[in-house]
Amino acid sequence: MSRGLALGLLLVAPIVPVSQERIDRLAGAFRAQEVLYLWSGEHVKRLVPGFESLAADIYWLRTVQYYGGQRRFAAGKPFDLLRPLIDITTTLDPGLEIAYRYGAIFLSEPPPTGAGRPDDGVALLEKGVQELPLAWRLRQDLGFFHFLYRKDAASAARVLMEAAEIEGAPFWLRTLAADLLARGGDRAASRRMWTQMFEQGEEGIIRENARAQLRALDSLDLADAVGEAAAQFERRHGRRPRALDELVSAGLWRGALADMAGIPLRYDLDTGRVSVQEDSPMWRPDPIKEKNDE
Repeated sequence: MSRGLALGLLLVAPIVPVSQERIDRLAGAFRAQEVLYLWSGEHVKRLVPGFESLAADIYWLRTVQYYGGQRRFAAGKPFDLLRPLIDITTTLDPGLEIAYRYGAIFLSEPPPTGAGRPDDGVALLEKGVQELPLAWRLRQDLGFFHFLYRKDAASAARVLMEAAEIEGAPFWLRTLAADLLARGGDRAASRRMWTQMFEQGEEGIIRENARAQLRALDSLDLADAVGEAAAQFERRHGRRPRALDELVSAGLWRGALADMAGIPLRYDLDTGRVSVQEDSPMWRPDPIKEKNDE
């Protein structure tokens, strides 16, 4: 099975029964759940000498099917088998770059989108960097993840500088690393990172996730702008607006008072703060607020 064909099948949901039957026939001895999900990569390598690459394709296909099924159907979405499946895949084929990049997203994204285990995502990318030292995108992603998920600007800058030394790496990695060292990171840095992941990614999970993250940042920026309009209302009228609709009637705001998912913004009359609702799909931890709270 070619990697391109496998990836194409992975990203088509739902997969039709005929395709599943073909996959299962190809899997052969791997069809049993205890072999597919519970054995280590070293165990499987001993079972399939000379066919490690094919076995890795099968395991990677199962990994993405499992991830998609957990996101879509499983109550609680624990993703318990995700890390073992990815470990087996990358042990069978240490050169399968896509497994490190997509797998890190699966592991790091907070529930319900992912497993909410960014340390595992970083560890997976570190494994990829060790196996593929000339793959600058893996090292770039490792730097991004240190900042985006661990809020560690110093480590992010160090890894991005290492990535910039690899042949073919873009010049802006040095600029971004210097910016992180100088400013400690902010929402603008997050936007630059997600924009690069979106522009570099093919249609699929990485690009879809980056698009969602950029929309979330747009929602945070919108909440800030509405909050500034509310502050202007208070300066003008000597009181806070009772509701955000007053900003429209006062001529201080035009447009929607909802985030990019259409969920109304949250307004706290006691503090005057405007924010994204925590039950909105656009809610994310705000890097600016977290930085100010430290």
